[in-house]
Amino acid sequence: MTAVSVREFSYNPSAIFARVENGETIEVTRHGRVIAVLSPPWQYRSRYDELVARGLLIPAARKAGDWEEFTHIEVPEDADPLAVLLEMREPER
Repeated sequence: MTAVSVREFSYNPSAIFARVENGETIEVTRHGRVIAVLSPPWQYRSRYDELVARGLLIPAARKAGDWEEFTHIEVPEDADPLAVLLEMREPER
């Protein structure tokens, strides 16, 4: 979460609001004490977006072939995916 002083906010409020529109949460401080928190509306964000905006989660850079690096498991349509996964993990116990 980024902090800006009241003075900094007053110089260019539209720039601060633009950052909030892009998902960032900003604390406004006066004499080092937080007096306001500006954040995007909750109904437009997911928990993932919130964590990214707060700087608690940094998204990995995506490469073109990333999807191919994951393990792919074929699950029959009539099977329970969880049951298939648990069966695969049984030898690990």
